[in-house]
Amino acid sequence: MGATVETSCCVVGGGPAGIMLAFLLARAGVDVVVLEKHADFFRDFRGDTIHPSTLQLMYELGLLEEFLKVPHQEVRELAAQVGAEGFKVADFTHLPTACKFLALMPQWDFLNFLAEQGRRYPSFHLRMEAEAHDLIFDGNRVAGVAATTPEGPLEVRAALVVGADGRSSVVREKAGLEVVDLGAPIDVLWLRVSRHADDPGQTLGRVDFGEILVMINRDDYWQCAYVIHKGAFDDVRRAGLQAFREDIASLAPFLRQRLGELRDWDDVKLLTVRVDRLRSWFRPGLLCIGDAAHAMSPVGGVGINLAVQDAVATANALAKPLQRSLAPLNALRAVQQRRTFPAALKQRIQVFIQDRVLSRVLAGGKHTMSPPLILRLLDHWAPLRRIPALLVGVGIRPEHIRSPVA
Repeated sequence: MGATVETSCCVVGGGPAGIMLAFLLARAGVDVVVLEKHADFFRDFRGDTIHPSTLQLMYELGLLEEFLKVPHQEVRELAAQVGAEGFKVADFTHLPTACKFLALMPQWDFLNFLAEQGRRYPSFHLRMEAEAHDLIFDGNRVAGVAATTPEGPLEVRAALVVGADGRSSVVREKAGLEVVDLGAPIDVLWLRVSRHADDPGQTLGRVDFGEILVMINRDDYWQCAYVIHKGAFDDVRRAGLQAFREDIASLAPFLRQRLGELRDWDDVKLLTVRVDRLRSWFRPGLLCIGDAAHAMSPVGGVGINLAVQDAVATANALAKPLQRSLAPLNALRAVQQRRTFPAALKQRIQVFIQDRVLSRVLAGGKHTMSPPLILRLLDHWAPLRRIPALLVGVGIRPEHIRSPVA
């Protein structure tokens, strides 16, 4: 026999959506248990863009000054390079937010910060190495989660189970929720290469010769995303590691002498891109948020911030009912109704860019690219750069902290 725990809310998944939600609920006096299957938050090549909308939430919580003490880089403009030409794409300095920049911070630092804030409240319980494998039902209602831990089996009984366990969600699978696949014609190969002090500054992406490389400045190294056709990783490997290094060097020649740091294919991680969403995010006793509700493409780096916005909307709608261990169906429905539009719109934009831009670049062959007109317009006319900055940095229907403080 394993252990049994009773709580008001059980959150499955210790990612941005799960930890933010648990922190906000505990802040409201709600007893909450988070089940995170890993022993720590350190996972390389996870998203790390903290958008101005998320920084605004830190400001509203009174945590911004402390949050910005965590090591990070601040990006006030995004740029792209097509062929030999560079273009300014987005300007965050005019946003109507407390922080007029995008912060680059390793996701493990972001999660550790949120977990620290949560631990200030006695009703916040984070269980690491606790892997959910099934749901517990009471008739049609989800009544809890069955998990495995190093100490043995664990059952968490809860008024509400929240699936925040990502694009490969066990919760949504076990709940039998219908997934609508929107398609993704690309995958991404993640790698890191050391960065020198005289390297170019932050860049959004480099496009040429039918190839796409996104580079993120991590201060002492570059985190790089190399875009490939869906399912093409085996072809890339068959061509050999040296050919792969040459492809990267053709886009970023200043990295050429450092690409020997890619010693074998273990230094290259495959991100299988998926874009999908649930037709219904909830059923009695259960709600899915973040990538578990709407898996996002890495295009635009908006996944973390949409997940955090989902968490805030959930806390706003459910903190007061959960104080009484209630999870009314109309409140669950209200979360989906509020958050579906921004998620669906972002997905529609991502699918358009994947299908109409990225796929066409990859199909273009080994010839020099001609910059599209929109890049020339953005670079030439500074006020126009405020539009992509607003869409990326703030988004559609940003959330604000309205959940109570106990």
